[in-house]
Amino acid sequence: MLGNEPFSIMDHFERLDDPRIERAKRHQLLDIIVITLCAVICGADNWVEIAEFGKAREDWFRRFLRLPNGIPSHDTFGRVFAMLDPEQFSA
Repeated sequence: MLGNEPFSIMDHFERLDDPRIERAKRHQLLDIIVITLCAVICGADNWVEIAEFGKAREDWFRRFLRLPNGIPSHDTFGRVFAMLDPEQFSA
């Protein structure tokens, strides 16, 4: 919380630049980030475990994420995070 206003994960990362080519985007960047953060907090250690976590909880994630093409694959999680600017992400 900042001051008296709630501050969500999505609020924090909505300004993060998406480095992907527009025509190649099947999944929302915020969806990928939120699933990854939740999975890691719950103990996921790699992209396969993150994708499995997302698939196991897809119904729950659909309550607040867009997920236009479902849960991304483990390859997608890895590719997207490899492309992100680490300084911008950590800020």
